[in-house]
Amino acid sequence: MALTLRSSTSFIKLKETNNFKTPDDFLGSISFAQMKPSCRIRAKNSMSMQEAPLVHGKISTKETEKLYGLTISHAENNSKVPVYVMLPLDTITLGGSLNKPRAMNASLMALKSAGVEGVMVDAWWGLVEKDGPLNYNWEGYAELVKMVEKHGLKLQVVMSFHQCGGNVGDSCSIPLPPWVLEEISKNPDLVYTDRLGRRNPEYISLGCDSVPVLRGRTPIQAYTDYMRSFRERFRDYLGRVIVEIQVGMGPCGELRYPSYPESNGTWKFPGIGEFQCYDKYMRASLEAAAEAIGQKDWGKGGPHDSGHYKQVPEETGFFKRDGTWNTEYGQFFLEWYSRKLLEHGDRILAAAKGTFHGTGAKLSAKVAGIHWHYRTRSHAAELTAGYYNTRHHDGYLPIAQMFSKHGVVFNFTCMEMRDGEQPEYANCSPEGLVRQVKMATKIARVELAGENALERYDAGSYAQVLATSRSDSGNGLSAFTYLRMNKRLFEGDNWRHLVEFVKNMSEGGRKISECDSRGTNLYIGFIKDKTVEKKEVALV
Repeated sequence: MALTLRSSTSFIKLKETNNFKTPDDFLGSISFAQMKPSCRIRAKNSMSMQEAPLVHGKISTKETEKLYGLTISHAENNSKVPVYVMLPLDTITLGGSLNKPRAMNASLMALKSAGVEGVMVDAWWGLVEKDGPLNYNWEGYAELVKMVEKHGLKLQVVMSFHQCGGNVGDSCSIPLPPWVLEEISKNPDLVYTDRLGRRNPEYISLGCDSVPVLRGRTPIQAYTDYMRSFRERFRDYLGRVIVEIQVGMGPCGELRYPSYPESNGTWKFPGIGEFQCYDKYMRASLEAAAEAIGQKDWGKGGPHDSGHYKQVPEETGFFKRDGTWNTEYGQFFLEWYSRKLLEHGDRILAAAKGTFHGTGAKLSAKVAGIHWHYRTRSHAAELTAGYYNTRHHDGYLPIAQMFSKHGVVFNFTCMEMRDGEQPEYANCSPEGLVRQVKMATKIARVELAGENALERYDAGSYAQVLATSRSDSGNGLSAFTYLRMNKRLFEGDNWRHLVEFVKNMSEGGRKISECDSRGTNLYIGFIKDKTVEKKEVALV
């Protein structure tokens, strides 16, 4: 009997079920499945075939080097792409403790068995500093760090200075700290504002980065104090267990403006979004920039003809094919708007670099994969988010160069997406966008890491990430973080797809399962042998 190999890293199941229990009720009772066929595994490719006996759950070392796709040696391969898995958004409770620790313990055990390098968790500003300025509670995170270390995993921690809730995939609500919200209620211009005066409480406006609006501290000082507190609390784990600090710089932790908010139906895909430059601090900056070049009228506000959130480019005067975006005024405004975002990122990353230098932990920052309307001239949705990327202007190279200046990994989303999966009317090209970012990071000499933008469990999306991870054009991936650990991930085929994906990434993405992309040459054959007793088998 010959079976196509779907998951060779481990044959694991929970007692009394064919699938993993979900993290909610997965309490750690793991046993190895009994293999009814004989204990010999045969691996072959199109050129050769080798057999190796299984003895008490171990592969005979005599022929191991001839087995294809069964070895899981991570360290020996220089082109390995480590895979991390994002933990649930509510990993830490509103009370500051670790959520469902027994379930988390069992889930981490399973992820370790799959060959995953580690996990990622959001360190929410709204949880840690909620009881007052400079009053930090890291206890729930401390429990998680110890648990991650116990399982031999690594940890990526996101300095999440944004609210959770109101965006794609947000399954819970974690607002900014109450004392920050109190200051916002007194001065609504502390948050991003659109042309009609609608306020967005997701993140503090970059316009007041250097203004002491948070009870005597500037937002940059508040972020810096937060990172310093984290460094002191976890000094013994940095560089050893906590291997990466991702620095949040906007909504969803991404360096961008909140131009496409989903809450209350404000925005809907594939809308162009809206510019977020109407709080008093941003308006003052725009006025000063316009006056500096002798164009005072240009500083009275953003473009008047840029449409609304749900429109498409050709419905607006600004973004249409030969629109205002490509005039002298349009270029002035877009350069100012995108420069403000770059300066914001530069300030926060300088603070992060000063805080974590010498700890051994990498720094990373995330950029959004805004792939809709990418095939148009103006790239409208990218422009409203703050990326000055058009048919004539590269918006990602300046970001990559700024990251390179601080030695920060460029983390990018939508690595799993294919052009052919997107609706034609949205003019999407996630593949073209990823190619552009890969080239920009290569030119800037900065590491590129990736994430999937949406929850996906199918083999096709994994195959796309594998293809993207290679450095055929531009940078390959230095790491990949899978979004996200939840109930569905541990179910049958979903789990098998993840395990095989992790294994293929550990081999540098060279062994894409070809039944998912171009056909496969890897098979597992079980050879019946009545003289061999049934054995419990675990491939480690």
